[in-house]
Amino acid sequence: MTHVITGLCNRSGGCVRVCPVDCIVPGQPPEQWPYYYIDPDACIDCGACVDACPYNAIWPESTVPDFLKADIQANYDYFRLGPGYGGRRSNA
Repeated sequence: MTHVITGLCNRSGGCVRVCPVDCIVPGQPPEQWPYYYIDPDACIDCGACVDACPYNAIWPESTVPDFLKADIQANYDYFRLGPGYGGRRSNA
């Protein structure tokens, strides 16, 4: 299981600063990938990002509310089909 950043994300970046395994990146380009994304293969489920998010946008995958479930696939797609860690180069 991994944590998922959902559509409630406002790109504040607090989650990035507290992640002990450095697996959260800003989506690039923001017009196509508007949130921050968590690498599902690197996430250790520590939950530090959950507490750091002022928008309550981060959930354990198994508890994502129904109205945000599409964001689970978007998170996986960012690392499997999208730019993945290439987004790290931005200060977005």
